Amino acid sequence: MKDFAGLVAVVTGGSSGIGAAVAAQLTDRGATVVVLDLVAPEAGHEFVPCDLTSETDLARAVDHLTTRHGRLDVLVNNAGIGAAGDVTANDRDEWHRVLDVNVVSMARTAAAMMPLLRRSPSASLVNVSSVVAVVGVRNRVLYSATKGAIYAMTLAMAADHVTEGVRVNAVAPGTADTPWINRLLAAAADPTAEAAALRARQPMGRLVTADEVAHAVAYLASPLSASTTGTVLGVDGGMGTLKV
Repeated sequence: MKDFAGLVAVVTGGSSGIGAAVAAQLTDRGATVVVLDLVAPEAGHEFVPCDLTSETDLARAVDHLTTRHGRLDVLVNNAGIGAAGDVTANDRDEWHRVLDVNVVSMARTAAAMMPLLRRSPSASLVNVSSVVAVVGVRNRVLYSATKGAIYAMTLAMAADHVTEGVRVNAVAPGTADTPWINRLLAAAADPTAEAAALRARQPMGRLVTADEVAHAVAYLASPLSASTTGTVLGVDGGMGTLKV
């Protein structure tokens, strides 16, 4: 299926984890994918080095899209960083840093790309939130705050831009098998026990895969989903809705 044929898509944080899986999925389905990240993707997608907290870098990325492609049809706001601990664990500087990367930079990226998206007949913006936006999980206060903000921001943006033809949706993954989770496990006192606990808290009994999240992103972003906007799609193994 080549439902993205002729479309240009930007994936932030597209060099690893969920972002890399999204970039691969959109490419397979016909999109020209431009990755914005701090490091180049191994898969060889078109790459623009970009620190999303930098207005200068964002402007350079928009200029690249405008001069090289003259269009943007899909923006996947995936880039983000993690944080662990209860409310006593993260100092003010870390709160500002994680909020800046996960929330403010996502909003600024959307704002910078919006003029190009408005010109597309197939404009779609997909944000990556998390099940922790709606489910309380231990030792994730700061991270949960950012993902809850993304959830709310998605709905507000969908309302703002629906009459302009720009669809805005989000995915809310459960605990996914990503480099960040692997780093957390490596740092745990008992990695095996911690991994078992992560699997057990999802009703399906396993971690979500990056490819599963990528398929959900592609569904929301696809022109075939032209009536889907203001939706936050859970990809969490039942963690957000089931108690078994």
